[in-house]
Amino acid sequence: MNITKDTAVTLAYTVTSPQGKPLDAGKLAYLHGGYENIFPKVEAALEGQAAGFATTLDLSAEDAFGARDEALARTIPKSEFPPGVKVGGQLQGVGEDGQPQVFHVVKIKGPEVHLDGNHPLAGQALRFACKVVAVRAASAEEVTHRHVHGEHGHHH
Repeated sequence: MNITKDTAVTLAYTVTSPQGKPLDAGKLAYLHGGYENIFPKVEAALEGQAAGFATTLDLSAEDAFGARDEALARTIPKSEFPPGVKVGGQLQGVGEDGQPQVFHVVKIKGPEVHLDGNHPLAGQALRFACKVVAVRAASAEEVTHRHVHGEHGHHH
């Protein structure tokens, strides 16, 4: 089966810096067809391909996780910081638009905690290498929910 709109695609992937430094690797399943489940440039490269196809794409920061937004970096008093969360941890907060926002704890310095709401790879060019492991027709429920549900049914 070829990758077209409303197919569930499973990829084995690696993400590196343009110089080859490993950043992430694994398997992922996504719903193909403009559902914003994967980088658009990757989705375009996979259109019409089948299991076994492999490609490597160089993605600009804008094609990957976007440019860094310095407005998403903030400092809060340590007194407002929940106990037990350490550098490298995450906190759920509210963004400037009032929507839930995940903040990464990047530094604790004296009475201040430095948080960053950007994706850790925002502002970076990436090399995305992948191999198509499987392609199948998506279920009606997956199309309705706009994402793949996985091998054991619906999990949110």
